[in-house]
Amino acid sequence: MSVEGTWDLSISTPVGTIKASADFLRQDGVLTGVAHGAGEEVPLSDVTLDGDRLTWKQAVTKPMRLNLAFAVTVTGDTLTGTSKAGRLPAATVTGKRRAVRAATEH
Repeated sequence: MSVEGTWDLSISTPVGTIKASADFLRQDGVLTGVAHGAGEEVPLSDVTLDGDRLTWKQAVTKPMRLNLAFAVTVTGDTLTGTSKAGRLPAATVTGKRRAVRAATEH
């Protein structure tokens, strides 16, 4: 299964829904990524794909400083799962892969 590409994420937290995106790419066989949201760009760590289960960790500073652990299930171009920050309740995560636009020649 391939998860490479840009994913638009929606994270439902007790303080409201947070919109973000994550870019996943494979370099030399290693899956890596970067998340974008709340005006910051953060690298993803421990990115692991095991069958249809994708996990990663990231640190954010906005809206507050948190270390997040994501665990989602990927089905085609959608994903669902959770994001956990320490002892806080798990937040529901949903996402959709952005369509890749074909380059056009002029």
